[in-house]
Amino acid sequence: MTTTTTCGATPDSRSLDPAVLTRLDVVGPLLQERLGDPSWREARAELVAGGKSNLTFRVRSAAGTVVLRRPPTGSILPKAHDMGREARVQQALAGTDVPVAPILLAHDETVTGFRFYVMAEVKGHVIRDTLPAGYAESPTDLRTMTHALVDTLARLHEVDPHMVGLGDYGRPEGFAGRQVRLWARQWEQAKTADVPVVDELGKALEKRVPSGGNASIVHGDYRLDNVVMNDADPGDLAAVLDWELSTLGDPLTDLGMLLFYWREPGDRRMTIIPHLTADAGFPGRGEVRDRYSRASGQDLADLAFYEALAHFKFAAITQGIAARVAAGAMGGQDFGGLEDEVACTAEAGLDILRERT
Repeated sequence: MTTTTTCGATPDSRSLDPAVLTRLDVVGPLLQERLGDPSWREARAELVAGGKSNLTFRVRSAAGTVVLRRPPTGSILPKAHDMGREARVQQALAGTDVPVAPILLAHDETVTGFRFYVMAEVKGHVIRDTLPAGYAESPTDLRTMTHALVDTLARLHEVDPHMVGLGDYGRPEGFAGRQVRLWARQWEQAKTADVPVVDELGKALEKRVPSGGNASIVHGDYRLDNVVMNDADPGDLAAVLDWELSTLGDPLTDLGMLLFYWREPGDRRMTIIPHLTADAGFPGRGEVRDRYSRASGQDLADLAFYEALAHFKFAAITQGIAARVAAGAMGGQDFGGLEDEVACTAEAGLDILRERT
């Protein structure tokens, strides 16, 4: 479901009008200048439903469609929602074997009152809750699509950050331990009530931080519905989206997160996690792990830590989303019942540590 409007409203950060949230009165002329077509001054914006952190809008004109990303309204967690970083990493990866959307505009808050960037719209399927009609209908197609997703992640982790101008994009030394501390802080800042099992998971992770580890560009939220698949070929991944949490760090954090999102039959259904991969025909988590191991050559001996870390991270993220929904900072979206899922997520993370470490 989308909400559509034309530009021309008076800017007001409390408004849910997409034209106001995107500042089309400013962005339209910038697009006209960048793309050389006056029809961008008459652009319309619509919120892309389903985004749970930064807000994503389609901006349409007679000349075509582009995509604008901006932070949520209201107060946000420290160091979160840095649109400049999102744009920078995608610009750096252009021309590598990692497909990304071309960045058209990127500005700080001096232009519109908030950081934002505009990227070209990549044609294809973003697959979340259901498969498009007639697309990837056979188990062979689903396996091919899964392999494309995993192989692209392995290729990302092979990119030398120094060779693409991202040598200063993060601090990979001690990354895993800092991730535990970071998400513990994010949890403390976002929580509205004590949930002891989340604290227990954080403490258990602190005691199990792996030593050493490789360093690479990490996406931070790599999953099936953060990529665009070629609508004519399920084995062709057209673009990787949503680089909000990207940095330099341990590549197994990405694999741990992908496995967290990769649901299997019997897994608990959760409000903001698609359950599509649990349907018949999709490969299971074991095949995802094995494919990544072969494609990347990474040692997966400590993978249980990274899978449990993904649960801890998701618990904190879920609580942050719940807090923003309650504050009305998610463009009118309401996901419902999120706080009830935080404890279940943390408990599942503890189970991984108990059973596999």
